Amino acid sequence: MPRPPPALTFTLHARCSTTRARASTLLLPHGPVQLPIFMPVATQASLKGLTYAQLRDAGCRLCLNNTYHLGLKPGKEVLDAVGGAHRLQGWGGNLLTDSGGFQMVSLLKLAKVTEEGVRFLSPHDGEPMLLTPEHSIALQNSIGSDIMMQLDDVIATTSPDLERMREAMHRSVRWLDRCIAAHRRPENQNLFCIIQGGLDLELRRECVEEMVKRDTPGIAIGGLSGGEAKDAFCRVVKECTGLLPEGKPRYVMGVGYPEDLVVAVALGADMFDCVWPTRTARFGNAVVPTGTLNLRNAAFATDFGPIDTECRCEVCRPVSEGGLGITRAYLHHLAGKETAGAHLLTVHNVSYLLALMGRVREAILEDRFPEFLKGWFERRFPDGAPGWAVEALAGVGVSIRGGEEEGKGDVEMAEG
Repeated sequence: MPRPPPALTFTLHARCSTTRARASTLLLPHGPVQLPIFMPVATQASLKGLTYAQLRDAGCRLCLNNTYHLGLKPGKEVLDAVGGAHRLQGWGGNLLTDSGGFQMVSLLKLAKVTEEGVRFLSPHDGEPMLLTPEHSIALQNSIGSDIMMQLDDVIATTSPDLERMREAMHRSVRWLDRCIAAHRRPENQNLFCIIQGGLDLELRRECVEEMVKRDTPGIAIGGLSGGEAKDAFCRVVKECTGLLPEGKPRYVMGVGYPEDLVVAVALGADMFDCVWPTRTARFGNAVVPTGTLNLRNAAFATDFGPIDTECRCEVCRPVSEGGLGITRAYLHHLAGKETAGAHLLTVHNVSYLLALMGRVREAILEDRFPEFLKGWFERRFPDGAPGWAVEALAGVGVSIRGGEEEGKGDVEMAEG
Protein backbone atom coordinates (compact mmCIF):
# COMPACT_ATOMS: atom_id res chain seq x y z
CA MET A 1 0.00 0.00 0.00
CA PRO A 2 1.45 3.41 -0.95
CA ARG A 3 2.28 5.83 1.85
CA PRO A 4 0.03 8.88 2.34
CA PRO A 5 1.56 12.25 1.43
CA PRO A 6 3.68 13.84 4.18
CA ALA A 7 2.09 16.18 6.70
CA LEU A 8 4.36 19.01 5.62
CA THR A 9 5.03 21.22 2.64
CA PHE A 10 8.58 22.46 2.01
CA THR A 11 8.86 25.57 -0.17
CA LEU A 12 12.32 26.77 -1.16
CA HIS A 13 12.32 30.54 -1.74
CA ALA A 14 15.96 31.43 -2.31
CA ARG A 15 19.47 30.04 -2.48
CA CYS A 16 22.59 32.05 -1.72
CA SER A 17 24.47 32.61 -4.99
CA THR A 18 27.80 31.93 -3.25
CA THR A 19 27.30 29.54 -0.32
CA ARG A 20 24.88 26.64 0.14
CA ALA A 21 22.56 28.70 2.36
CA ARG A 22 18.81 28.43 1.72
CA ALA A 23 15.69 30.34 2.76
CA SER A 24 12.48 28.34 2.82
CA THR A 25 9.13 27.80 4.54
CA LEU A 26 8.08 24.60 6.24
CA LEU A 27 4.30 24.27 6.50
CA LEU A 28 3.46 21.93 9.39
CA PRO A 29 0.14 20.89 10.99
CA HIS A 30 0.39 23.70 13.56
CA GLY A 31 1.34 26.44 11.13
CA PRO A 32 4.17 27.72 8.93
CA VAL A 33 7.81 27.81 10.06
CA GLN A 34 10.38 30.02 8.36
CA LEU A 35 13.78 28.43 7.74
CA PRO A 36 16.59 28.59 8.64
CA ILE A 37 15.49 28.26 12.25
CA PHE A 38 16.84 27.80 15.75
CA MET A 39 14.52 25.62 17.85
CA PRO A 40 14.47 26.11 21.65
CA VAL A 41 14.42 22.92 23.71
CA ALA A 42 11.57 22.21 26.13
CA THR A 43 12.89 18.79 27.11
CA GLN A 44 10.21 17.79 29.60
CA ALA A 45 7.38 19.86 28.03
CA SER A 46 8.78 22.92 29.77
CA LEU A 47 11.29 25.44 28.50
CA LYS A 48 13.40 26.22 31.55
CA GLY A 49 12.85 29.85 32.52
CA LEU A 50 10.32 30.78 29.83
CA THR A 51 6.55 30.64 29.46
CA TYR A 52 4.98 29.53 26.20
CA ALA A 53 3.35 32.93 25.79
CA GLN A 54 6.80 34.53 25.88
CA LEU A 55 8.14 31.92 23.48
CA ARG A 56 5.32 32.71 21.05
CA ASP A 57 5.86 36.47 21.44
CA ALA A 58 9.56 35.98 20.67
CA GLY A 59 8.55 34.58 17.28
CA CYS A 60 9.08 30.87 17.92
CA ARG A 61 6.85 28.54 15.90
CA LEU A 62 8.69 25.24 16.47
CA CYS A 63 10.27 23.90 19.67
CA LEU A 64 11.40 20.53 21.02
CA ASN A 65 10.14 17.97 23.51
CA ASN A 66 11.99 14.77 24.43
CA THR A 67 10.33 11.39 23.93
CA TYR A 68 12.44 9.56 26.50
CA HIS A 69 11.59 11.97 29.31
CA LEU A 70 7.89 12.33 28.45
CA GLY A 71 7.62 8.56 28.13
CA LEU A 72 8.78 8.26 31.73
CA LYS A 73 6.75 11.17 33.06
CA PRO A 74 3.87 11.91 32.59
CA GLY A 75 3.81 8.68 30.54
CA LYS A 76 1.85 7.42 27.55
CA GLU A 77 -1.42 6.90 29.46
CA VAL A 78 -1.58 10.55 30.53
CA LEU A 79 -0.58 11.79 27.08
CA ASP A 80 -3.33 9.72 25.47
CA ALA A 81 -5.88 10.92 28.03
CA VAL A 82 -5.10 14.62 27.56
CA GLY A 83 -4.84 14.36 23.77
CA GLY A 84 -1.11 14.90 23.29
CA ALA A 85 1.69 17.20 24.38
CA HIS A 86 0.31 20.32 22.68
CA ARG A 87 -2.66 20.28 25.03
CA LEU A 88 -0.61 19.11 28.01
CA GLN A 89 1.68 22.14 27.86
CA GLY A 90 -0.68 24.68 26.29
CA TRP A 91 1.45 25.19 23.19
CA GLY A 92 -0.31 26.09 19.94
CA GLY A 93 2.85 26.04 17.82
CA ASN A 94 4.66 23.09 16.30
CA LEU A 95 6.57 20.44 18.22
CA LEU A 96 9.53 18.28 17.27
CA THR A 97 10.35 15.26 19.42
CA ASP A 98 13.72 13.61 19.79
CA SER A 99 13.34 9.84 19.74
CA GLY A 100 15.27 9.16 22.95
CA GLY A 101 18.37 8.01 21.09
CA PHE A 102 20.47 10.81 22.54
CA GLN A 103 20.14 9.20 25.97
CA MET A 104 22.26 6.31 24.70
CA VAL A 105 25.16 8.70 25.08
CA SER A 106 24.07 11.07 27.86
CA LEU A 107 22.84 8.21 30.11
CA LEU A 108 25.24 5.56 28.82
CA LYS A 109 25.89 4.14 32.30
CA LEU A 110 22.15 3.47 32.58
CA ALA A 111 21.71 2.03 29.07
CA LYS A 112 22.49 -1.14 27.11
CA VAL A 113 22.02 -1.25 23.33
CA THR A 114 20.96 -4.40 21.46
CA GLU A 115 19.27 -4.99 18.11
CA GLU A 116 15.94 -5.07 19.95
CA GLY A 117 16.38 -1.57 21.34
CA VAL A 118 17.86 0.28 24.32
CA ARG A 119 17.40 -0.89 27.89
CA PHE A 120 17.50 1.99 30.36
CA LEU A 121 17.44 2.25 34.11
CA SER A 122 15.15 5.16 34.83
CA PRO A 123 17.05 8.10 36.35
CA HIS A 124 13.89 8.80 38.37
CA ASP A 125 13.43 5.49 40.22
CA GLY A 126 15.94 3.00 38.79
CA GLU A 127 13.23 0.91 37.14
CA PRO A 128 14.14 -0.77 33.82
CA MET A 129 12.71 0.58 30.56
CA LEU A 130 13.05 -0.86 27.07
CA LEU A 131 12.99 1.72 24.29
CA THR A 132 12.53 0.04 20.92
CA PRO A 133 11.91 1.75 17.58
CA GLU A 134 8.28 0.66 17.86
CA HIS A 135 7.89 1.99 21.41
CA SER A 136 9.61 5.28 20.52
CA ILE A 137 7.17 5.80 17.64
CA ALA A 138 4.16 4.80 19.77
CA LEU A 139 5.20 7.38 22.38
CA GLN A 140 5.68 10.05 19.72
CA ASN A 141 2.29 9.21 18.21
CA SER A 142 0.81 9.79 21.68
CA ILE A 143 2.77 13.01 22.10
CA GLY A 144 1.36 14.19 18.77
CA SER A 145 4.52 15.99 17.66
CA ASP A 146 4.50 17.58 14.21
CA ILE A 147 7.99 16.20 13.55
CA MET A 148 9.08 12.87 15.01
CA MET A 149 12.64 11.56 14.96
CA GLN A 150 13.49 7.94 14.30
CA LEU A 151 15.17 5.97 17.07
CA ASP A 152 18.83 5.80 16.10
CA ASP A 153 21.92 4.15 17.55
CA VAL A 154 24.01 7.08 18.75
CA ILE A 155 27.74 6.82 19.39
CA ALA A 156 29.88 9.71 20.62
CA THR A 157 31.92 11.10 17.73
CA THR A 158 35.05 10.91 19.88
CA SER A 159 34.80 7.09 20.06
CA PRO A 160 37.84 5.42 18.44
CA ASP A 161 35.85 2.21 17.74
CA LEU A 162 35.19 2.39 13.99
CA GLU A 163 33.51 -1.02 13.91
CA ARG A 164 31.06 0.02 16.60
CA MET A 165 30.42 3.22 14.63
CA ARG A 166 29.75 1.17 11.49
CA GLU A 167 27.43 -1.14 13.43
CA ALA A 168 25.52 1.85 14.82
CA MET A 169 25.12 3.38 11.37
CA HIS A 170 23.71 0.19 9.84
CA ARG A 171 21.50 -0.40 12.89
CA SER A 172 20.09 3.11 12.55
CA VAL A 173 19.03 2.26 8.98
CA ARG A 174 17.37 -0.95 10.14
CA TRP A 175 15.67 0.88 12.99
CA LEU A 176 14.34 3.48 10.56
CA ASP A 177 12.56 0.70 8.66
CA ARG A 178 10.98 -0.44 11.93
CA CYS A 179 9.99 3.15 12.78
CA ILE A 180 8.31 3.60 9.40
CA ALA A 181 6.40 0.35 9.83
CA ALA A 182 5.27 1.32 13.35
CA HIS A 183 4.15 4.88 12.45
CA ARG A 184 0.38 5.08 12.85
CA ARG A 185 -0.27 8.75 11.99
CA PRO A 186 1.75 9.69 8.89
CA GLU A 187 -1.09 11.94 7.71
CA ASN A 188 -0.64 14.13 10.84
CA GLN A 189 2.98 13.63 11.90
CA ASN A 190 6.24 13.70 9.96
CA LEU A 191 8.95 11.11 10.61
CA PHE A 192 12.51 12.31 9.95
CA CYS A 193 15.44 9.94 9.43
CA ILE A 194 18.82 10.60 11.07
CA ILE A 195 22.14 10.30 9.24
CA GLN A 196 24.80 8.58 11.37
CA GLY A 197 28.41 7.53 10.80
CA GLY A 198 30.51 9.56 13.20
CA LEU A 199 33.33 11.56 11.62
CA ASP A 200 33.96 8.96 8.93
CA LEU A 201 32.85 10.56 5.66
CA GLU A 202 32.57 7.23 3.86
CA LEU A 203 30.17 5.95 6.53
CA ARG A 204 28.20 9.18 6.28
CA ARG A 205 27.95 8.83 2.49
CA GLU A 206 26.78 5.23 2.80
CA CYS A 207 24.20 6.22 5.40
CA VAL A 208 22.88 9.11 3.31
CA GLU A 209 22.41 6.79 0.34
CA GLU A 210 20.38 4.31 2.40
CA MET A 211 18.33 6.90 4.30
CA VAL A 212 17.40 8.87 1.18
CA LYS A 213 15.96 5.69 -0.33
CA ARG A 214 13.39 5.62 2.50
CA ASP A 215 12.01 9.00 1.35
CA THR A 216 11.17 10.47 4.76
CA PRO A 217 9.65 14.00 4.80
CA GLY A 218 12.80 15.50 6.30
CA ILE A 219 16.37 14.48 7.08
CA ALA A 220 18.54 15.07 10.15
CA ILE A 221 22.30 14.92 10.52
CA GLY A 222 22.85 13.33 13.92
CA GLY A 223 25.60 12.04 16.14
CA LEU A 224 27.45 15.38 16.21
CA SER A 225 27.91 17.92 19.04
CA GLY A 226 29.72 15.16 20.91
CA GLY A 227 32.98 16.95 21.67
CA GLU A 228 34.48 16.63 18.19
CA ALA A 229 36.72 19.34 16.75
CA LYS A 230 34.68 21.96 14.94
CA ASP A 231 36.58 21.57 11.69
CA ALA A 232 35.59 17.88 11.69
CA PHE A 233 32.00 18.83 12.50
CA CYS A 234 31.93 21.19 9.51
CA ARG A 235 33.35 18.57 7.15
CA VAL A 236 30.57 16.14 8.11
CA VAL A 237 27.80 18.73 7.72
CA LYS A 238 29.16 19.86 4.34
CA GLU A 239 29.55 16.28 3.09
CA CYS A 240 26.00 15.34 4.06
CA THR A 241 24.24 18.46 2.77
CA GLY A 242 26.01 18.04 -0.55
CA LEU A 243 24.34 14.65 -0.97
CA LEU A 244 20.86 15.41 0.38
CA PRO A 245 17.86 16.21 -1.84
CA GLU A 246 17.07 19.89 -2.38
CA GLY A 247 13.35 19.60 -1.70
CA LYS A 248 13.49 18.53 1.95
CA PRO A 249 14.41 20.27 5.23
CA ARG A 250 17.84 19.50 6.68
CA TYR A 251 18.21 19.41 10.46
CA VAL A 252 21.58 19.42 12.25
CA MET A 253 20.88 18.17 15.75
CA GLY A 254 22.24 19.67 18.97
CA VAL A 255 23.80 22.88 17.60
CA GLY A 256 23.29 26.22 19.33
CA TYR A 257 26.33 28.50 19.54
CA PRO A 258 25.75 31.53 17.29
CA GLU A 259 28.91 31.00 15.22
CA ASP A 260 28.03 27.33 14.71
CA LEU A 261 24.57 28.28 13.46
CA VAL A 262 25.66 30.81 10.86
CA VAL A 263 28.44 28.55 9.53
CA ALA A 264 26.14 25.52 9.34
CA VAL A 265 23.57 27.60 7.40
CA ALA A 266 26.33 28.50 4.94
CA LEU A 267 27.08 24.77 4.61
CA GLY A 268 23.48 24.08 3.60
CA ALA A 269 21.59 23.24 6.81
CA ASP A 270 18.15 24.62 7.74
CA MET A 271 17.22 23.59 11.29
CA PHE A 272 19.07 23.56 14.63
CA ASP A 273 18.40 23.04 18.34
CA CYS A 274 20.30 23.31 21.60
CA VAL A 275 19.77 23.99 25.31
CA TRP A 276 22.76 26.35 25.39
CA PRO A 277 20.87 29.70 25.41
CA THR A 278 18.70 28.62 28.34
CA ARG A 279 21.48 26.83 30.21
CA THR A 280 23.93 29.72 29.94
CA ALA A 281 21.20 32.11 31.16
CA ARG A 282 20.98 30.14 34.41
CA PHE A 283 24.66 30.91 34.96
CA GLY A 284 24.08 34.64 34.56
CA ASN A 285 25.26 34.94 30.94
CA ALA A 286 23.68 37.07 28.22
CA VAL A 287 24.28 36.58 24.48
CA VAL A 288 25.10 39.80 22.60
CA PRO A 289 26.47 40.56 19.10
CA THR A 290 30.04 40.83 20.44
CA GLY A 291 29.97 37.61 22.43
CA THR A 292 28.65 36.64 25.86
CA LEU A 293 28.39 38.88 28.93
CA ASN A 294 28.82 37.38 32.39
CA LEU A 295 26.48 39.66 34.29
CA ARG A 296 27.72 38.33 37.64
CA ASN A 297 30.88 40.39 37.14
CA ALA A 298 31.12 43.41 39.43
CA ALA A 299 31.64 45.72 36.44
CA PHE A 300 27.91 45.51 35.70
CA ALA A 301 26.76 46.60 39.17
CA THR A 302 26.44 50.23 38.03
CA ASP A 303 25.70 49.64 34.33
CA PHE A 304 22.22 51.02 33.80
CA GLY A 305 21.90 50.25 30.11
CA PRO A 306 20.00 47.32 28.58
CA ILE A 307 21.68 44.01 27.79
CA ASP A 308 21.78 44.93 24.10
CA THR A 309 20.66 48.28 22.69
CA GLU A 310 19.84 46.63 19.36
CA CYS A 311 17.70 43.85 20.82
CA ARG A 312 13.91 44.10 20.56
CA CYS A 313 13.06 41.46 23.16
CA GLU A 314 10.77 42.43 26.04
CA VAL A 315 13.68 42.53 28.47
CA CYS A 316 15.78 44.98 26.44
CA ARG A 317 13.01 47.23 25.08
CA PRO A 318 12.45 50.41 27.13
CA VAL A 319 9.18 50.82 29.01
CA SER A 320 8.19 53.62 26.63
CA GLU A 321 8.15 51.05 23.81
CA GLY A 322 6.20 48.39 25.67
CA GLY A 323 9.19 46.51 27.09
CA LEU A 324 10.41 45.93 30.64
CA GLY A 325 13.40 48.28 30.49
CA ILE A 326 15.59 45.88 32.49
CA THR A 327 19.14 47.11 33.11
CA ARG A 328 22.39 45.19 33.30
CA ALA A 329 22.75 46.44 36.89
CA TYR A 330 19.45 44.85 37.90
CA LEU A 331 20.39 41.57 36.24
CA HIS A 332 23.74 41.68 38.04
CA HIS A 333 21.79 42.11 41.27
CA LEU A 334 19.67 39.02 40.48
CA ALA A 335 22.19 36.75 38.75
CA GLY A 336 22.93 33.58 40.64
CA LYS A 337 20.59 34.51 43.50
CA GLU A 338 17.05 34.93 42.20
CA THR A 339 15.18 32.76 39.68
CA ALA A 340 13.82 35.96 38.12
CA GLY A 341 17.33 36.70 36.85
CA ALA A 342 17.56 33.38 35.00
CA HIS A 343 14.07 33.93 33.62
CA LEU A 344 14.86 37.38 32.22
CA LEU A 345 18.16 36.25 30.72
CA THR A 346 16.47 33.24 29.14
CA VAL A 347 13.90 35.50 27.48
CA HIS A 348 16.73 37.58 26.02
CA ASN A 349 19.01 34.70 24.96
CA VAL A 350 16.29 32.74 23.19
CA SER A 351 15.02 35.92 21.52
CA TYR A 352 18.56 36.72 20.36
CA LEU A 353 19.02 33.39 18.58
CA LEU A 354 15.55 33.51 17.02
CA ALA A 355 16.24 37.03 15.77
CA LEU A 356 19.70 36.00 14.50
CA MET A 357 18.12 33.34 12.31
CA GLY A 358 15.64 35.94 11.10
CA ARG A 359 18.49 38.21 10.02
CA VAL A 360 20.25 35.29 8.34
CA ARG A 361 17.09 34.44 6.42
CA GLU A 362 16.63 38.04 5.30
CA ALA A 363 20.24 38.17 4.08
CA ILE A 364 19.73 34.98 2.04
CA LEU A 365 16.50 36.27 0.50
CA GLU A 366 18.27 39.49 -0.50
CA ASP A 367 21.34 37.54 -1.72
CA ARG A 368 23.75 39.35 0.58
CA PHE A 369 24.55 36.45 2.90
CA PRO A 370 28.34 36.47 2.25
CA GLU A 371 28.45 40.15 3.23
CA PHE A 372 26.36 39.36 6.31
CA LEU A 373 28.84 36.65 7.32
CA LYS A 374 31.83 38.97 6.96
CA GLY A 375 30.24 41.73 9.01
CA TRP A 376 28.91 39.34 11.64
CA PHE A 377 32.26 37.62 12.22
CA GLU A 378 34.17 40.92 12.27
CA ARG A 379 31.92 42.16 15.03
CA ARG A 380 31.86 38.97 17.09
CA PHE A 381 35.58 38.24 16.67
CA PRO A 382 37.34 41.63 16.28
CA ASP A 383 40.75 39.95 16.55
CA GLY A 384 39.88 37.51 13.78
CA ALA A 385 37.53 34.56 13.43
CA PRO A 386 38.53 31.09 14.68
CA GLY A 387 40.38 28.98 12.16
CA TRP A 388 37.69 26.32 11.81
CA ALA A 389 35.16 28.98 10.72
CA VAL A 390 37.62 30.58 8.29
CA GLU A 391 38.30 27.18 6.71
CA ALA A 392 34.65 26.11 6.55
CA LEU A 393 33.46 29.34 4.96
CA ALA A 394 36.35 29.36 2.50
CA GLY A 395 35.09 25.98 1.36
CA VAL A 396 31.82 27.57 0.28
CA GLY A 397 33.32 30.67 -1.31
CA VAL A 398 33.42 33.20 1.55
CA SER A 399 36.66 34.73 2.81
CA ILE A 400 36.67 36.09 6.36
CA ARG A 401 39.57 37.33 8.45
CA GLY A 402 41.14 34.80 10.80
CA GLY A 403 42.79 35.40 14.15
CA GLU A 404 46.39 34.79 15.07
CA GLU A 405 45.35 32.02 17.45
CA GLU A 406 43.30 29.80 15.15
CA GLY A 407 42.27 27.11 17.60
CA LYS A 408 40.03 24.43 16.21
CA GLY A 409 37.65 24.42 19.17
CA ASP A 410 35.12 21.68 19.70
CA VAL A 411 31.39 21.21 19.60
CA GLU A 412 29.93 20.32 22.97
CA MET A 413 27.07 17.91 23.39
CA ALA A 414 24.04 19.64 24.87
CA GLU A 415 20.89 18.23 26.39
CA GLY A 416 18.37 19.58 28.84
